[in-house]
Amino acid sequence: MTVETLSLAQARRLQLHALGLLTRPRGRASRIKLLAAIEQMRMLQIDTISVVARSPYLVLYSRLGAYPVEWLDQALARGATFETWAHEACFAALGDLPWHRQRQRGREGHWAMKHAQRVATQHGAELQDLLARIGERGPVRSSDFPRPRSGTAGWWEWKPEKRWLEALFALGELMICRREGFQRVYDLTDRVLQRHWPEWSDNDLPGDTAARRWMVEQSVKAQGVTVADWIADYFRLQGRVTDAELQPLVEEGRLLRVRIGDWPRRAYVHRDHAATLARAAAGKLRATHTALLSPFDPLVWDRRRALELFDFHYRLECYTPAAKRQWGYFVLPLLHAGELIGRVDAKAHRASGVFELRQLHLESAAPRGGPAISAVARCVQDFASWHGCDRVELGAVDQRWSESLPRALGLTLPIV
Repeated sequence: MTVETLSLAQARRLQLHALGLLTRPRGRASRIKLLAAIEQMRMLQIDTISVVARSPYLVLYSRLGAYPVEWLDQALARGATFETWAHEACFAALGDLPWHRQRQRGREGHWAMKHAQRVATQHGAELQDLLARIGERGPVRSSDFPRPRSGTAGWWEWKPEKRWLEALFALGELMICRREGFQRVYDLTDRVLQRHWPEWSDNDLPGDTAARRWMVEQSVKAQGVTVADWIADYFRLQGRVTDAELQPLVEEGRLLRVRIGDWPRRAYVHRDHAATLARAAAGKLRATHTALLSPFDPLVWDRRRALELFDFHYRLECYTPAAKRQWGYFVLPLLHAGELIGRVDAKAHRASGVFELRQLHLESAAPRGGPAISAVARCVQDFASWHGCDRVELGAVDQRWSESLPRALGLTLPIV
């Protein structure tokens, strides 16, 4: 069997292609493209931080260009997507529900399931009462229940009903039927499925072995090219995925074995990417996209993979005390022409129409000027416009771009 050898740059481009980030979005965004992007990634991680657009909306923007964020909410409400615990809390296409629901029964090691089982043990009667209420009165939000006067707030101080709702969701008794102002609206799983998948039966689930195999294979496909050590993290599978586990898929022709440079580890590509693999190996994949990425984009959510494949050391510092932050509160990796060239700490001041780049740090190998600066300036301006901001303000910019980037943005104000 011939084994293709990819350079590191070729492997990066193959992964960017598989994840929808190799080239600039073509044509106008559409609801069909939005669902296709979720299916291509297999899942869309959810996060609530909103200094810029919340992560799921931002991940889609990086692949679609400007689009109405309501489209994602509407896809959930009409049953084209559903919410599940996968990599973390995620949206996924409804067709993937059998695999996730099967795995929901065998995720004892995940923190959300541990929490749910502990709540079910301690508050079984309350959970049953809550299910009965929803059955009789219909869907509920956490905000439908009063918050006890504790003097504190935050996810670590959830009201009891919120903890119970989340436990029932993790256990599969409830689903998220829609979101209102990004708040989850919970309904009985049977009722949601009756609306969107009327022939559904848990008796038809695929089984644990088949579900793991599907997730392993889809992880390889979503990543474009991967080594065994990167596979489990994508769906947060329990236990490592090994070369021995992948060998049957290689023998069946479902996975292709490749080499990345002089790496001693085996690497894998899904057979559906065979033609793209050939193009990558021939140097025919051209990276043209420039984008600000979410910290929870699948390209970077596995920090080890980002370091090993892209030489990009990334850490999210929003939970780090301000005095100890190196890069900023909610730092967006900067993608340009197939490389992660920097990171931007940004904030959208929507009320005043100002998009603030608080800090821009460049990687050591980032381009010093020319087309890269023009592309980044255009990316920032488009990004700001999508946020409803008509003015860009710069804070601390890496000295290599401290003069050229403001010029490219048409700014004459001094750099702070």
